[in-house]
Amino acid sequence: MKIIDVTMVRIYLTEGEGVMQSLLKRLHDWEKVRGITVFRGISGFGGSGVTHTSVAVDLLMDLPVVIEFFDTPDKVQSILAHLETSIKPRHIISWDAKMNIMEP
Repeated sequence: MKIIDVTMVRIYLTEGEGVMQSLLKRLHDWEKVRGITVFRGISGFGGSGVTHTSVAVDLLMDLPVVIEFFDTPDKVQSILAHLETSIKPRHIISWDAKMNIMEP
C-alpha cells in the first residue's frame, strides 16, 4: 500500500441556491476529481442567520447541502481558483489529508 497527499474540500450550499447540479457536473465531467460526496442536512444556518430545516411545512426544499471532494493538492488549487467566482465567500474550506492506494 502506498500513501499519497490529497486535499479535501468541503463546500456549503443550500438546495435553493441552484448551483449544486452545475457544480457537480463541473467537478465530475470537466475536472474529473477523484471522488465527490453530497450530504443533505436536516437543519443548518450560515452567515445570513436564516435557519434551513426539514420540517414538514417547509415545502421549499431549501435544505443545507455539503459537497465534499478530494484530489491532488495542485489539482484542487486549480479548481478552487475557478470556484471563487461562483461560490459565496466563506463557503469553501479545505485541508490536507493522506489517501492510501493500492500499488500494482
